[in-house]
Amino acid sequence: MLPLDTQLRTRIVHGENAIDQLGELTAEAGFSKALVVTDPGIVGVGHVARALTALKKSNVDSLVFDGARENPTTQHVDAGLTVAKEYQPDLLIGLGGGSSMDCAKGINFLYSCGGTMEDYWGVGKATGSMLPMFAVPTTAGTGSEMQSFALISQAETHIKMACGDQRASCQIAILDPLLTLTQPPSVTALTGIDALSHAVETAVTTKRNETSSLYSEESWRLLSENLPAVTLDPTDVAARSAMQLGAAYAGVAIENSMLGAAHALANPLTASFGIAHGQAVGLMLPHVVRFNSSHDSRCEKTYAAMGGSSKALAETLTGFCEHVGLKTRLTEIGVNQEELPQLAAAAAKQWTGTFNPVPVDESSLLEIYKKAF
Repeated sequence: MLPLDTQLRTRIVHGENAIDQLGELTAEAGFSKALVVTDPGIVGVGHVARALTALKKSNVDSLVFDGARENPTTQHVDAGLTVAKEYQPDLLIGLGGGSSMDCAKGINFLYSCGGTMEDYWGVGKATGSMLPMFAVPTTAGTGSEMQSFALISQAETHIKMACGDQRASCQIAILDPLLTLTQPPSVTALTGIDALSHAVETAVTTKRNETSSLYSEESWRLLSENLPAVTLDPTDVAARSAMQLGAAYAGVAIENSMLGAAHALANPLTASFGIAHGQAVGLMLPHVVRFNSSHDSRCEKTYAAMGGSSKALAETLTGFCEHVGLKTRLTEIGVNQEELPQLAAAAAKQWTGTFNPVPVDESSLLEIYKKAF
């Protein structure tokens, strides 16, 4: 048995039209003044209006901050903090994709504990209790609703800071698959591949435990069986429901086991080239699977349980990327060979790489980039 010390801190409310329970759940928990953190796209498709209607029915006052953006930066968090300080909510609601939820967590750190986001870069650096938070994801990807981490980029350097503390966990995650119907096909593809990468990476990390392994396995089953269906028929609500739950389960696995080298390799591609995270991690993951299995027999066994063999799993992952229209080589996304050493140096500084089952350094990460080139 693997060592175990775990507790699920977030209640999951999952089902069609679950967003209509937002007001009731808020009032039941004793909150009366909610700041909804979201982005203009989510406002535009009507999800925010529906959330506000649900809150109003339960006599919960609310205000919307729609300044979250993809890969939220310290500037976005600071803008939300200004709104929060003036409004003084007793609850934060992250409504949208992972960026909205991460931005809400970032606002929470600063609103509750002061300072700057750099003060919370790392684990367990909150200085006191934090504002309660609900999450309402509109994508099936990041699993941020089940995690205590916020990924916030420095506005100037674009370096992603992982800021985590158990006190930043959401009290409730409301998973309504109908909200994902408004996603553009590209977002469905990118978030779906991201969620798959979470299931695969969490299954083998050095921090994995019995709980994370169970969630990794179940998330892989739900995601791998339903991603093709969602991309072939975007109106397939049953498949979208499974994808959303699978992404949340992968988030639970991350919370217990962290991630690995594929994310370490992906983050510099996003920071340096603006490559969408799902594209970057989807491209790198098959090569990390091959690397890990060639150096660790335990990885080979775990990967075989997912795909028949590590080779088959790597091919399946590449096939998923091709199926949803993503690129599978670095040359296809505008990376030049002479830029690989710089990327490897940046990847070696990524925290997630420290949990990879096979130790990685700048040299080994460069070799993986070369394989992907």
